[in-house]
Amino acid sequence: METIRRDLAAKIVGQKIISVKVLDKKLGSAKLTRILFGNKIILADRIGKLLIFELADNNFLLIHLKMTGQLVYTDGDEVIAGGHPFKKGSVLDKVGGKLPSKHTRLHLKFAPSKKDDEGNLFFNDIRRFGYVKIASIKELELIKNDYGIEPLKKDFTLENLKKNLLNRGVSIKAALLDQKKVSGIGNIYADEILFAAGIKPSRPAKSLKAKELEKIYLEAERIIAKAIKHRGTTFSDYVDGQGNEGGFVRFLKVYGRGGEACFECGRTIKKSRVAGRGTHFCPFCQK
Repeated sequence: METIRRDLAAKIVGQKIISVKVLDKKLGSAKLTRILFGNKIILADRIGKLLIFELADNNFLLIHLKMTGQLVYTDGDEVIAGGHPFKKGSVLDKVGGKLPSKHTRLHLKFAPSKKDDEGNLFFNDIRRFGYVKIASIKELELIKNDYGIEPLKKDFTLENLKKNLLNRGVSIKAALLDQKKVSGIGNIYADEILFAAGIKPSRPAKSLKAKELEKIYLEAERIIAKAIKHRGTTFSDYVDGQGNEGGFVRFLKVYGRGGEACFECGRTIKKSRVAGRGTHFCPFCQK
């Protein structure tokens, strides 16, 4: 999501919205049209997987892709697609063909600049799990309260991580995936962080010692930073803002490697289910 945010920010920040077409009544067309038409996007932000676009009138446009959503920006022949592709192939295949398509739920058009054609932003979603909504400053603050500390942000400190994880009876994997406590760490990165820290995903969070929590903190910062540098991690259903698969996949040590040899000890990587999620770990390197 961070790579998508960065790519879209370069295209739509500072742009005036000259057309709003809400193609799904579920989104609430009247309010979206009233707030967005003639407005400008002045900042592109993110918390967890929620994209936050600040508007010139002090409102905020919130977009969450959930399981099957995607954002597609077009400007003349340029196409930037981020999110969950509909099928393999070219960028056009991944976005479902000519846009708007039957899966397009929102279409924003931006005023053309002197050098470029008019820009278009499409929000597509096959299963309609994702959402688009307008929020005031107060409403946004309430929403942010549902998100925990996040790696690479100011509030992600060792002390805050200890407060959020210590004395919890759930597994450390479940604790890291609890977005109300720690946001921005998904299933893939939780497995990678715990492997790098040498900690079994099934261990109760409250059993961790101070040194072990420090390892988790340091590895979370390192791995998330490296993942962003390489534009995320991709398997069968995700692309970044350029419509490309994430490059971090080649650095994975355990995730998706069940039954294969551990790069560290040579023994077999195990796959089990922890916190309701498929979980990969080395039973010898992680204690």
